Amino acid sequence: MKRNINKIAVIGSGIMGSSIACHFANIGVEVLLLDIAPKELNAAETAKGLELNNPLVKNRIVNTNLQKTLKSNPAPLYNLKFSDRITTGNLEDDISKIKEVDWIIEVVVERLDVKQKVFEEIEKHRKLGTLITSNTSGIPIQYMNQGRSQDFKEHFAVSHFFNPPRYLKLFEIIPGPDCKPEVVDFLMNFGSKFLGKTTVLAKDTPAFIGNRIGIFGIMSMLHIVKDLDMSVEEVDKLTGPIIGRPKSATFRTVDVVGLDTLIHVAKGLYDNCKYDEAVELFKLPSFMQTMLDNNCLGSKSGQGFYKKHVDEKGNKSILALDLNTLEYHPSKKASFTSLNATKTIDNVIDRFKVLITGQDKAGTFYRKTFAALFAYVSNRIPEISDELYRIDDAMKAGFGWQHGPFEIWDAIGIDKGIELIKAENLSYATWVDDLNTSKNSSFYIVKEGKKYFHNIPSKEITKIPGQDSFIILNNIRETKTIWSNSEASIQHLGNGVLNVEFQSKMNTLGSGVLQAINKGIDLAESEYDAVILGNQATNFSVGANLAMVFMLAIEQEYDELNFAIQYFQNTVMRMRYSSCPTLITPRGLTLGGGCELSLHADKVIAAAETYTGLVEFGVGVIPGGGGTKEMAKRVSDAVLKDDVKLNRMRDAFINIAMAKVATSAHEAFDLGYYTPHKDLVVVNEHQQIATAKKHAIQLLDDGYLKPTPQKVRVLGQQVLGMFQVGADSLVAGKYASEHDRLIANKLGYVMAGGDLSEPTDVSEQYLLNLERDAFLSLLGEKKTLERIQHMLKTGKPLRN
Repeated sequence: MKRNINKIAVIGSGIMGSSIACHFANIGVEVLLLDIAPKELNAAETAKGLELNNPLVKNRIVNTNLQKTLKSNPAPLYNLKFSDRITTGNLEDDISKIKEVDWIIEVVVERLDVKQKVFEEIEKHRKLGTLITSNTSGIPIQYMNQGRSQDFKEHFAVSHFFNPPRYLKLFEIIPGPDCKPEVVDFLMNFGSKFLGKTTVLAKDTPAFIGNRIGIFGIMSMLHIVKDLDMSVEEVDKLTGPIIGRPKSATFRTVDVVGLDTLIHVAKGLYDNCKYDEAVELFKLPSFMQTMLDNNCLGSKSGQGFYKKHVDEKGNKSILALDLNTLEYHPSKKASFTSLNATKTIDNVIDRFKVLITGQDKAGTFYRKTFAALFAYVSNRIPEISDELYRIDDAMKAGFGWQHGPFEIWDAIGIDKGIELIKAENLSYATWVDDLNTSKNSSFYIVKEGKKYFHNIPSKEITKIPGQDSFIILNNIRETKTIWSNSEASIQHLGNGVLNVEFQSKMNTLGSGVLQAINKGIDLAESEYDAVILGNQATNFSVGANLAMVFMLAIEQEYDELNFAIQYFQNTVMRMRYSSCPTLITPRGLTLGGGCELSLHADKVIAAAETYTGLVEFGVGVIPGGGGTKEMAKRVSDAVLKDDVKLNRMRDAFINIAMAKVATSAHEAFDLGYYTPHKDLVVVNEHQQIATAKKHAIQLLDDGYLKPTPQKVRVLGQQVLGMFQVGADSLVAGKYASEHDRLIANKLGYVMAGGDLSEPTDVSEQYLLNLERDAFLSLLGEKKTLERIQHMLKTGKPLRN
């Protein structure tokens, strides 16, 4: 039976419930968000003379919780206007409305008695066959199923989101013993295809997969840290980006999550995993109990492993906790000799083999932590999962690890991992020895563009399911690359569709990347059919190679700079006016030149989590790769009435002058970076390139023709004065500096088409020339060079 999800009900409007409601609203689903009605009036309600049965009172809890979530940072919605898709209500007046929904998600407090009461009410009103899931992270399904009807049990599972639901990709599905297989299949597919999640099938064991392994990793590490007498700063240095994990590393992450939350989950594991060989590690180290007693819970209490400090003069600094004295001291930068050996290793997976050889404290730390992790995950099969790849998927999606435990073990070598485990007197599962002596002595292999895993029961390699809808560049790069240079490569994806993958540091857009884009178009126009600009890095591109621009500007190599800018402009214009379709798949940070490439593609297939904008103002220049020209052109194309055009021109000007970055791909439409009915948003970023390939083929099947260049109507003096007055007002109000005014005036001059006496139709090349001249002139300004230098040193803009 075909099942559609048009409307859902979320019961429980706390942080998690409201955030889940927001993410379903993100994907276009109507949401009914319900919570309990208050039992008494608050002071404000009493002052207004309201009664308990007043709808404003009865919906106070749910509305207050939802508004608090909507105002939270990071934002739970792709676009604030999506909140219109959420309707609120209370469990007394509105519970009967659940008969209209397709899926009911329970997100109430973690108490079995409360959940059972909610389920009783749900059974009175839900229509047969409606999905019902719980977001519990610890209550066994067998207890939640008690007293429920057979239809309820057949359609009931745990659907465990990680917080915040919009950003963390892990979505664990845990079916009950009576849950129908087709219900499980539907939830797995819906989570991946529509919610954009890494959907992991888990067993009904304590903390499931993600938290079981993740909390073990943290607790094990805390004991090791005490043994090695390591500082908070040292641990976070070793457990962050250097090994492909979030910048928040370990202790900053605990501060964000909350020490009380960590302790609660760890205690639950200690109480419920008595047969776990490492159960004693879930006991709290004494310093954590003291922190709990002293309300050092992290961000929520203002102090945890770190603490923000403001001195008498208002200077802000970060203090770190000394784990021995439990007193705070100024945070110190940690450094280790052994880390120097990895500075030239850009690929994270290649660092692990080097890191475990370190002869300093860092090397010891890595050997001990990886030994403990490897032993533990091997022993959790088949307890928490029958397939090892699910453990890796859970850790990557739920904790932001770039590589899962078994992938890291593969990188080090199974033999070496066993050696580390034995050195720590730990035990591992016997199936690892069986694998190590087999012909395929690795946990994973890639074959014919697909990834296979070691199937433990069959002792054979098995293809990881769900890959058919993905194109994974890591799996095809070796066999499908037809051209490459030091900064990019081109793969043939089949059906005449090429993919240009950026491979420079941070995917900056240097000459090598531009060469690859042009080469891809050359090939598509002569031998193949279409070009995609697509990579699967965390960030699509941070823009131009700023270090190169700075060096040329300092040396006053203006001819070379002019050539470089013109090369970029010519490249984006070639994307627009080539005889083959050009598509682009932005994700993550897509800034400056990355945004300008998107502006000129035939079609954008953007990941929902794309943060894009023309940010050049922050380094003292205007967009010089066609961005300024294109925003002026888009305003000109959009409207005919001059009053509306002036307003839109002003908005486009402000977006560039304020270096506005869209906080999602959906917001990029509002800022004019993407075009409705042409460009597309994909929630699951793993599907981006495959989706782009389908659309490239569709464009070709529809009879793609080379676009015809069009004139741009510019307004000259009609709009130039408005820009100048606006810049003057910002300076007068001390919102902008004199240098900001200079940049803004240059920007306005280009967008106006120059000091023309009347509206005029001009070519795109005319605007590109103005844009390039303004860009070059600003690179001759001392304050611009100061801004660029500051950005290169600190990664932050300077307003001078």
